[in-house]
Amino acid sequence: MRSYHDLGGLPAGPVDREEPPLTLFEKHSDALLTLLWRKKVLTIDENRRAVETLGAEVYESVSYDERRVMAIANNLILKGIIAVDELAAKLVEIERRAAPRA
Repeated sequence: MRSYHDLGGLPAGPVDREEPPLTLFEKHSDALLTLLWRKKVLTIDENRRAVETLGAEVYESVSYDERRVMAIANNLILKGIIAVDELAAKLVEIERRAAPRA
């Protein structure tokens, strides 16, 4: 049985061969994952498994890099490296910094 993340062999239309410039978020997510792999905090297989278990609704509604970052967070929580409340607090802090000042 095919899972929601297994798209191999399905019709997808023409392939856009032009590479758009990477966003800062894409660069940061790639750098973070590379650092975690090199420091042996995560393996490629661990992160792939975490991406593939996000659930169909999440998997299909977010970008490739958003999936990777969610998988990183899930893995770091599972390994006890960060706690859910620590991550939540950091996200609130980031949201506050990004909010327009009135």
